[in-house]
Amino acid sequence: MSSAITTCEHPNPLQRGDGVLSSHEGDQGSKKDGQLKSPSSSHLAYGILDIPPWYLCIFLGIQHFLTALGGLVAVPLILAKDLCLQHDPLTQSYLISTIFFVSGICTLLQVLLGIRLPILQGGTFAFLGPSLAMLSLPTWKCPAWTLNASQVNTSSPEFIEEWQKRIRELQGAVMVASCVQMLVGFSGLIGFLMRFIGPLTIAPTISLMALPLFDSAGDDAGIHWGIAATTIFLIVLFSQYLKNIAVPVPVYGREKKSHASKFYLFQIFPVLLGLCISWLLCFVLTVSDALPSAPTAYGYLARTDTKGNVLSQAPWFRFPYPGQWGLPTVSLAGVFGIIAAVISSMVESIGDYHACARLVGAPPPPKHAINRGIGIEGLGCLLAGAWGTGNGTTSYSENVGALGITRVGSRMVIVAAGCVLLLMGIFGKIGAAFATIPTPVIGGMFLVMFGVITAVGISNLQYVDLNSPRNLFIFGFSIFCGLAIPNWVNKNPERLHTGILQLDQVIQVLLTTGMFVGGFLGFLLDNTIPGSLEERGLLAWNQVQEESEETTKALEVYGLPWGIGTRFCTSFCAQYLPFWPREGEVGVRQLSLCPWDSSGEGPWSAQDTQL
Repeated sequence: MSSAITTCEHPNPLQRGDGVLSSHEGDQGSKKDGQLKSPSSSHLAYGILDIPPWYLCIFLGIQHFLTALGGLVAVPLILAKDLCLQHDPLTQSYLISTIFFVSGICTLLQVLLGIRLPILQGGTFAFLGPSLAMLSLPTWKCPAWTLNASQVNTSSPEFIEEWQKRIRELQGAVMVASCVQMLVGFSGLIGFLMRFIGPLTIAPTISLMALPLFDSAGDDAGIHWGIAATTIFLIVLFSQYLKNIAVPVPVYGREKKSHASKFYLFQIFPVLLGLCISWLLCFVLTVSDALPSAPTAYGYLARTDTKGNVLSQAPWFRFPYPGQWGLPTVSLAGVFGIIAAVISSMVESIGDYHACARLVGAPPPPKHAINRGIGIEGLGCLLAGAWGTGNGTTSYSENVGALGITRVGSRMVIVAAGCVLLLMGIFGKIGAAFATIPTPVIGGMFLVMFGVITAVGISNLQYVDLNSPRNLFIFGFSIFCGLAIPNWVNKNPERLHTGILQLDQVIQVLLTTGMFVGGFLGFLLDNTIPGSLEERGLLAWNQVQEESEETTKALEVYGLPWGIGTRFCTSFCAQYLPFWPREGEVGVRQLSLCPWDSSGEGPWSAQDTQL
């Protein structure tokens, strides 16, 4: 079988009309020598072990960065208000640059040493609920003067200390909670926990990540509902109605010099296009003075000149570093809240691992790879806390979906995406540009994104019997309590009084975190109310785990890089580590990865495979 693949049905967003990848023409040595594809990956332009040409890696790496852009930018912008930074867009730009930089580091760690699947890492909405709950405590509520733009001097030591002490508190909570995640991952405890965590726990947990944020998104969109509605309309138009419309673009190839290729622009960049067009609309309305110039008037924050000085003030290059906001502080309330978010993030990531493996034609991830992936995500959260993003890191579902669109599953592309994130984090003007997005444009984007996240959570119910009154009760009760209890606690914080201040704060943070309340009730009821494994949806989940153990085929996919475990660090004791590839699986993986002979005429016989 030739190592260069020239035909594939829609393998890439950039392709010729006849289905031949324009970037593959005359492609010599673009893939690893001797790398043969498994039948399950025959639909891919590039498999997980293939190495595309360097220019294609860069192009697709930038594409993955743009796909994750909405989520990466959203996290610091949502936190800004509770960090007292709503009138300091320059510091917001620093937070955006920092989350870019740390996401790049975590992506490289995950691809090279973690699960080793092509998954991008970035900020997570799971951490927002407990973070906002902690910042809503009386101790951390922003002073009234920080809410008035005319009273805020962003360069004054008093203001700087106000927001930095809050982010230092978040840093400490994230760093301590990340140690729990590393322990759960590297010890193999995640496999034991997954026996009791099913769809009826995951569905309310993920849904309640976004549902409680409707108030914040509505407030931002309400700055100017016309601009917000335009943003929503454009994102929906591009992502749902125009997703299969190909835009012809000129391409230069080696065999066919200049020709037109199809580029599925709307399918790949719906959020980015919607943001840019709405941003441009706000600029036109600002220049023409169609938007009010009085700060107290409705629609004033839709103007593009309210934050115009940020780009001029931001440095061209800025290197984020650990402890840039000061020494992190720790409180019990913050730690317990973030631990609840860590558990939710781990469960979501395991689902992403399996989805990614299916899309790139890799075997389902074995236990040791999952343990290592969760452990590395914990390490990523530790780094995010040290650098001061105000958030943790997790696997990005959006980019897993992008793999199915581009049909390029090479992990070298994600390595390129990690490098792009690092560069964007260092280039200070990039973060400043995103910090100037008008508030109603952000609000419109949030409404769409939060709706999608809620739907993703509910989609986990496809595994359970929805005709069962038991399951309907558990899900409905968990969701309703996950909204009602935090709402009551926020309105009546004085009713929670045990006499111990630290315990009061822990209880308040947990009970005002909707996903903890809903997830805990779902977990408790699902494991105590009688029901069969099939009814609970656990049978389908257990089958996925069994398949992972039976089809762990490729040492190259899930083994450690640079010969670690095969040529180096081959100690007998290492084989007993929960995150270490098993020595007895090596030969089986290598043989079963390549079931086609070198002539490409057909599969090996059963005896050959056994040998």
